[in-house]
Amino acid sequence: MGYILYSISISVLIAATALYVTRSRWLPLLPAPQYLYSRLPTSFMGDVEAGFTSSAFDLSSNVVSGDERAGLDEQGKREVQKIMKRRGVDFDEARRLYTEQRFAKNNIGPDGMPRDPKFVSFS
Repeated sequence: MGYILYSISISVLIAATALYVTRSRWLPLLPAPQYLYSRLPTSFMGDVEAGFTSSAFDLSSNVVSGDERAGLDEQGKREVQKIMKRRGVDFDEARRLYTEQRFAKNNIGPDGMPRDPKFVSFS
């Protein structure tokens, strides 16, 4: 019984070593999913090219004026891009859904009013 266990573990070790040594040959042949990593733009021009603009959220004035800032928030862009891909919606709708999700996390209603029962508003 001991010989069978020993021979199986040696065979697995040899196979794993062979796969590790030859990984440069067989690794590119594996299908890699496209959704694992997509580089986000780092400037307003990149944001416009990536589709993070619309008539209601126009970034072209920032590009025309030569704005040197880094562009939109990285985490927000990543979340909006996920929503756009997952639900197949345009930028405005994805931005609205993202904002509503952030509101819900912070206990704020979709209308922008806090859901805190102690909240007092004078209007």
